[in-house]
Amino acid sequence: MPPRRSRSPNTPARLGRAAAVVLPFGLAGLGFAQDAAVGEIAFALDTFALLVCALLVALMQPGFALLEAGLHSSRNVVNIFMKNVADFAIAGLAYWAIGFSIMYGAPLLLGNYVADINVPGPADLIFQMVFAATAATIVSGAVGGRMRFGAYLIFSFVMTGLIYPLLGSWQWGGGWLSQLGFADFAGSSVVHAVGGFAALGALLAIGPRLGRYVRGRPVAMPGHNLAFAGLGAFLLWIGWFGFNGGSQLAFSSAADAEAIATIFLNTNLAAAAGGLAALFVSWRAFGRPDASMTINGVLGGLVSITAGPDVVHGLLAVVAGAIGGALVVGSVVLLDRLRVDDPVGAVSVHGIAGVWGTLAVAVLGGGAIGAQAIGALAYAGAAFAAGWTVFTALRLTVGLRVDAADETVGLDLAEHGVSAYHDDDRLGEPVLAGAGD
Repeated sequence: MPPRRSRSPNTPARLGRAAAVVLPFGLAGLGFAQDAAVGEIAFALDTFALLVCALLVALMQPGFALLEAGLHSSRNVVNIFMKNVADFAIAGLAYWAIGFSIMYGAPLLLGNYVADINVPGPADLIFQMVFAATAATIVSGAVGGRMRFGAYLIFSFVMTGLIYPLLGSWQWGGGWLSQLGFADFAGSSVVHAVGGFAALGALLAIGPRLGRYVRGRPVAMPGHNLAFAGLGAFLLWIGWFGFNGGSQLAFSSAADAEAIATIFLNTNLAAAAGGLAALFVSWRAFGRPDASMTINGVLGGLVSITAGPDVVHGLLAVVAGAIGGALVVGSVVLLDRLRVDDPVGAVSVHGIAGVWGTLAVAVLGGGAIGAQAIGALAYAGAAFAAGWTVFTALRLTVGLRVDAADETVGLDLAEHGVSAYHDDDRLGEPVLAGAGD
């Protein structure tokens, strides 16, 4: 079976579209013209639906920003938002100029590229670009609170322009994993494990935040605003319907509509199961239902279904999500004991759950376990190596980490010269003083 997202720049447009332009009522006859008109309608519907799904995936960017900001100190909120804005802007240019060509073999800057699905080339590119931005921003929160902003911009460019497209070409570009029979419908490995294990490499290169571990023991640094984190998780949950549903890549037939409805349902089942599994596991382990664990459990459930929402159905989707949510809790605890400081749980949510979701296609969906295992290991290993290499190179060249004084005062002031929050109590003092006279 050809890869679901294989692209060929030489694939001609559909006959119906060409016929509607060249011979609407000519020698082909009225019947042919009617078929061409149907083809034009399908082309318009597929394009519109894919662009709506791209917008849903784009909505995940503010979701990540809120989630990451909420799980970090109030001194680093501006920095977190700046990195997420930069990720989306850099991906919008780097993936357009370089990455898309690497991933799918299309001409640089699109040229006369024609998608091999029933949409225009630009619609195809914008949908793929938002996935590239997602892979990059997974790393943002993991290294938050201690990384130089300029160094992060370099990483974001390398990630969206080179690393993600190259690794994505192995599967969605018709590369060696696709030919092996590996399956990853919407990116448990191609997007999430790549981001998660790149984050692990980055964390080992940059080290933990100041004061996070004292004499080998972890010191809690809770996020400053769990309401932000929860709202971010809701935005991600909503955006994920575009992430998984849009990966069907066709929308105008009855079969496509049924498939997308099933994908939506399976996606929601896994998210719900992941959240509840993390809630109850954390309750059992810590004596209370932990809010941040529950939030990340929802995301772990979503990552766990992303490789196979088309083949892991109903109760099995619940199982996949529940296992993903439980794995997130266990992984967060284990990494903390190993003194790997991941403030937002990016490695656990996207890396560990991404590997599980890839294997779940075989374990629960009937795929080939050998191909799935090889693909999961290949993506995890390559992403980890890439993340560690890039961050180590940044440390040895432009500098990776802010100094201790800047980390203590917070990156909002140290890197951007502004605070996310301002104490306005003093503004009321003259009014109150005058009222008492």
